[in-house]
Amino acid sequence: MDQPATIIGDDVGPSEQKIRYELTTVAFRLPDAAAAKDGVDDWLQAPESGGRLLGCWESEHGVLGRVYVLREFDDDAALAAERMRAAHSPVPFGAGAHLTDLTMHGFAPFPFMPRVVTGAFGAVYEIRDYHLLPGGLPATIAGWRLKLPVRHRVDPVSVVMYALDGPARIVHIWPFPGLDERVAVRRRLYEAGDWPPPGGPEHIMEATSTMAWPLPGSPLH
Repeated sequence: MDQPATIIGDDVGPSEQKIRYELTTVAFRLPDAAAAKDGVDDWLQAPESGGRLLGCWESEHGVLGRVYVLREFDDDAALAAERMRAAHSPVPFGAGAHLTDLTMHGFAPFPFMPRVVTGAFGAVYEIRDYHLLPGGLPATIAGWRLKLPVRHRVDPVSVVMYALDGPARIVHIWPFPGLDERVAVRRRLYEAGDWPPPGGPEHIMEATSTMAWPLPGSPLH
């Protein structure tokens, strides 16, 4: 079994804090799933493709007909260059009649989050998206800094990141062996008082959760 990165709550180095993530959501009609996934593969494997692919998942619980792609970039400039490639392409992520929507959002890691380690961590991944109240990010980061190191030792997280544009928002992605294990581990954490982080829930305006399965070739799987 692969080992996740260590999280202790202290800020990581400047080069790691400069890392930027892009989470892309590819939407399609269910009969067009194969064509949509082929288009994503072609886009990511193109010689001019930038960034480092971390994960590629298909939703199974929540809104169906979605593929989620997580990529890592060294800094803002690298993310911007790849965003320009998409903006000037007539077929970003294989766009065509089979796609119904395409959204790309940029994120920065929480300041104490190390670089994402890829490998075999779970058969199911949960993508949790929190729309925060305005001004809620600093308190959210402070609370997570206190509680995440403890939770991470028993329930490793893949990434926790905050939006660089749009409304105040954080996204965190967690691997689990299965759906039953997800429910059990979260219940134990709550009962032990190890979760949620202080000051976190008070600043959440809206929350969504998507359970997604890694696609073949996803580095996080």
